[in-house]
Amino acid sequence: MQRLALVIGAAGGIGGATAAALLEHGWNVRAMSRDPQSARRRQPELAALEWVRGDALVPADVQSAAAGAELIVHGANPPGYRNWGGLQLPMLESTIAAARANDASIVLPGTVYNYGPDAFPQLRERSPQHPRTRKGAIRVQMERRLERAARDGTPVLIVRAGDFFGARAGNSWFSQGLVKPGRPVRSVMYPGKPEVGHAWAYLPDVGATIARLVERRAELGAFEVFHFGGHWLERGIEMAEATLRIAGARGARIRRFPWLALYALAPFVETFREMLEMRYLWTEPVRLDNQKLVAFLGAEPHTPLDQALHATLGGLGCLS
Repeated sequence: MQRLALVIGAAGGIGGATAAALLEHGWNVRAMSRDPQSARRRQPELAALEWVRGDALVPADVQSAAAGAELIVHGANPPGYRNWGGLQLPMLESTIAAARANDASIVLPGTVYNYGPDAFPQLRERSPQHPRTRKGAIRVQMERRLERAARDGTPVLIVRAGDFFGARAGNSWFSQGLVKPGRPVRSVMYPGKPEVGHAWAYLPDVGATIARLVERRAELGAFEVFHFGGHWLERGIEMAEATLRIAGARGARIRRFPWLALYALAPFVETFREMLEMRYLWTEPVRLDNQKLVAFLGAEPHTPLDQALHATLGGLGCLS
């Protein structure tokens, strides 16, 4: 019998990458979207998905979509950083209720937002979580809620990673900060200090990691957390330099991110307020320790940076 997984957020970057990886591992994958037809058109490479209509905020929708599933990937994120406080926890409750009703496991793609400077520069699975932002505090609440669900009998797997990039990483620093989707690269804006290291996570590699961990979930604990190392760039500016090189943008320059403009506009734009809260993650090196993951899997899925950037820029419509 083929196994069934429900992916919530498959129309987004991490959800779509995880859905693709599960398909490659022989899973039947169902994807829930408020507009299945539009999602199907935007992601023709995921034609094998079974798209169903539903809203992650409506428990009955999620429970219906999860019927028969033994795995639920919770990849839902409010777009543009908007209204995290009002949306994230209610959506997670819908997933937990559906998983409990179907005896399914839950997978949550995690982030570094949970952490404050007291845990830097090397983040381990059990590093203290003292976020300095509202978004980070919500992430901590989400993980604590899932830990309680695991104690009540719903297995949970969390894979934390750095900043996403990939062909479908629309809601990311790479596509919203470094380049402009749909336009050839004429310059690159870099948000961090040039010589401060930064961790990047290529979406297909993260999806492949999740799929490989799920294949061995019988060996995992009820509440299991892994850190994904991804692409660690000792000089953070290397990402901008590599982007220009892959894009063939000779003579193009790397520009500073307009943080001062964001401060001026933040009172009027919620997305800018949330981005400013995340600025501290660009001023200090923040690296995820993946020793536990490598010990368990033997190796972490890893696409060379130039290859990953070429696929990313092509998918975002940034190559001439």
